[in-house]
Amino acid sequence: MDKSRRVLMQKYELGRLLGQGSFARVYYARNLESGQAVAIKVMDKKKIISGGFIKQIRREISVIRLVKHPNVVQVLEVMATKTHIYLVMEFAKGGELFRKVAKLKLKEDVARKYFQQLINAVDFFHGRDVYHRDLKPENLLLDEDDNLKVIDFGLSALAESKHQDGLFHTMCGTPAYVAPEVIYRKGYDGGKADIWSCGIILFVLIAGYLPFYDVNIIQMYRKICRAEYKCPKWFSDEVRTLLSNMLETNPDNRITMAQVKESSWFRSGLSTTDTCSLIEGSVQEDMVKPKELNAFDIISLSAGFDLSGLFEEARFKKEARFMSRKPASVIVSKLEEMAEFVKMKVGKKEGGLMRFERTREGRMGFLSVEVEIFEVSSSFYLVEVRKNNGDSLEFSEMLMEGMRVALKDVVWAWHGELPLIESA
Repeated sequence: MDKSRRVLMQKYELGRLLGQGSFARVYYARNLESGQAVAIKVMDKKKIISGGFIKQIRREISVIRLVKHPNVVQVLEVMATKTHIYLVMEFAKGGELFRKVAKLKLKEDVARKYFQQLINAVDFFHGRDVYHRDLKPENLLLDEDDNLKVIDFGLSALAESKHQDGLFHTMCGTPAYVAPEVIYRKGYDGGKADIWSCGIILFVLIAGYLPFYDVNIIQMYRKICRAEYKCPKWFSDEVRTLLSNMLETNPDNRITMAQVKESSWFRSGLSTTDTCSLIEGSVQEDMVKPKELNAFDIISLSAGFDLSGLFEEARFKKEARFMSRKPASVIVSKLEEMAEFVKMKVGKKEGGLMRFERTREGRMGFLSVEVEIFEVSSSFYLVEVRKNNGDSLEFSEMLMEGMRVALKDVVWAWHGELPLIESA
């Protein structure tokens, strides 16, 4: 780094410090070529290792590629040196939503706009089997057009982190925003816990203060577990009803994301176009349409972006990629044939994503696999196969002994066996 100008990788000029944590600092920066304002998260590898944050960083980077949404801060580029990892992200000029709420509580129509965008984003990454687990106003930024952007997936979890009971067991999040089932430590559904946190955020946006608060954290947890809160007199009946359904202590009875979107308060003021946009993420498609790759996608799917080997070698493969020159329809058809060959059933299909699950239970539960198709050009496709749940050894064996054989007619080259892709 050029210390006189604070230039990173001869590409970004670093400016003021925006924030810092235990192993990372976030700086305002400017792209020297385009002039674009960005935020760069600079992570110290030594601190990551000594602090035991390797899994957290890997998780955050894994999630980055799965949650590309207008209301989620996007990562534009990832770079690494021997000592640091750099995440180049969108710069949210409007700052934290928390600061806006701290100054003055919001009117319901203003709060509703932010809440609609929040739910749209959360519903989208839940559909990708990603659970944030630390939703709060401090992790919601605003761009220059006053649109909400979700940040900080450091505590997020992927479906493969679930135990055999299908639940998460790690207690994490910010005390005032965690769901009762997280406090009980008996296992919890990440999606339902996120819905509770969204309910707390909604309350804070309109009230200007937390529904559950006590200087004694044990007393605060008791209030949370009993849902002991009181809405201010200016809350409408509709928002009170929505909150009571979101802040339901029994997760089995808690409102679902689809029901939140269908509530009268949520839908108030939405045009037909807005409604279609908000439910778009939850609609399944029968046809699998490949995603087009942008520059970041190509980098992220190349060997150079795979940061899993920065700290230690993985024992078994959890993902594989291949290139194909066959039409997308042929690839999809062959994947469905492959599922039968390796004794898996085809699950839901949406966008360029297909899901498969083994019909017999393995050592670590039912093996499930996600396959995503990316369009590099009109006649060139990249296909990523990744383990979503189950035993890694079983996945590796299935990949080597089953999938490679079943897919040989559509595979041009497997990733790692083609120099062009390795140096992309």
